[in-house]
Amino acid sequence: MVTAQKDEVFREWTESARFWEKHGASIRAMFSPVTAALIEEAGITTGQHLLDVAGGAGEPSLTIAESVGLSGSVMYTDLVAGMLKAAAAEARRRGITNIDFRQCAADSLPFAENSFDAVVSRLGAMFFPDPLAALREMRRVAKRGGKVSAVVWYKSEFNPYSYEVTQVVSRRFPGYSSSSIHDAFRFAEPGKLAGVFKEAGASEIRERLLKFDIAAPISLHEFWEMRSEISGALRDKLSAASPETRRKVREEILAAVTEYFPNNQMKFPAQMLIVTGSA
Repeated sequence: MVTAQKDEVFREWTESARFWEKHGASIRAMFSPVTAALIEEAGITTGQHLLDVAGGAGEPSLTIAESVGLSGSVMYTDLVAGMLKAAAAEARRRGITNIDFRQCAADSLPFAENSFDAVVSRLGAMFFPDPLAALREMRRVAKRGGKVSAVVWYKSEFNPYSYEVTQVVSRRFPGYSSSSIHDAFRFAEPGKLAGVFKEAGASEIRERLLKFDIAAPISLHEFWEMRSEISGALRDKLSAASPETRRKVREEILAAVTEYFPNNQMKFPAQMLIVTGSA
C-alpha cells in the first residue's frame, strides 16, 4: 500500500511541478510568515547546516540558505525531479550558492547519521505516505540535540484559503478531495503530529499554533489562475468537466472568496501548527 501511495504522490506532484514554478513568487510571499516562524522554532542561525525535506519549488530552502549565510548551507530534497529543477533555477536566479539539491523520498534520506544541525519540512508531512518512517529518518540525520520541525495545516474551518474552494468544488463534484492521496488536514488535530514525533523517538516536543495572513499582491482573477493550476485534484476535475461546469465553478469560487481581496489584493486569515522536537 505504501509503495502504491508513493507512486501516486510522485505522479500528482510531478504533474503539478511546472505550475508551482510558474506561481513561485506568489507562493513564496503567501507562506513567508510560515518560513519565518519555522526558522525561529528550529533555532536556525548563521553558520548552521540544514536539511529541508520536501522542499517543493524551493521554499523554505532558499530563504533558509539566505538566513544561515555563506558560512552555513542547506541541503534541499524533494521526491519530484520537476520540483528540484524549479528550485535549482530559482537559486540561480537569486544568486544563492550555499545550497545543494538531492532527489529522494522523505522516508529514505541518503545522508549519514548526525549530519545536520536541524531538519525541517514545511507543509510536506501531510503528504508523506509513511509519516513515521519519514520522521525517523529526519531524526536519524539530525545531530543529537538538533531540532526537527514540521509545519502542517491547522483545522480547515480556520483556513478559508482552502475551505472556500473545497466547499464549492465538493458541491459540483461529489466525492472531491483536495488530494487524491491524503487529506491536507490529516494532522490538523492538535497533538496528532506531535504523537508521531514521539513515536519516532523525538524528545522535548512542542507544538505552536501560528496565526497569520496568506497574503500576496495578486488579484482575485490571478488567484483563480494560480489556485486552479497548482492543485492536481482540482485540475483533474476541471479538465474533465464541461465548459459550462468550469465556468460555474469559477464564478462560484470567485464569489465565495471576494471578501478576502480588499483593494483587489489577496489576504486570507490562516492558521497552521508547527511541531518541533529534539533529535
